[in-house]
Amino acid sequence: MSERVNPLANLDDFAVKAREKKPKPPPEAIERLAQETGFPSRQPAPATLAEPARKQRRYTTGRNVQIPVKGTAETKALLEALADELQEPYGEVIARALAALRRELDGTR
Repeated sequence: MSERVNPLANLDDFAVKAREKKPKPPPEAIERLAQETGFPSRQPAPATLAEPARKQRRYTTGRNVQIPVKGTAETKALLEALADELQEPYGEVIARALAALRRELDGTR
C-alpha cells in the first residue's frame, strides 16, 4: 500500500505576516473626507426642529395606577386645555371632574 499524502503538508510555505499598524489619520482629515464623499454623520442633528405642540409634564404625585381610556380628539384637547389652565396633572383634572359630577348627580336626586 502506498502512503497517504498529507493535504496540509505545504501550508508551512505560507507564513502569516504580522500586520503593520498604520498611523490613524487625524479627525479633521476624516471629517473632510466624509463631507467630500457625502458620507452621513452619526452625530445628532442640531436642535433646529420645531418645538413640540405641548411641553411634557412630569409630576411626582403618588398616583401609580393607569386608567387607559379611549376618547375623541376633542376630549383629549379639552383635558389638555383644562390641565394647562389649572396647572395640574391629568389625574388631578380627572379627579376634580369626577368629584364635580358626583356633586351634580347627588344634587339632582
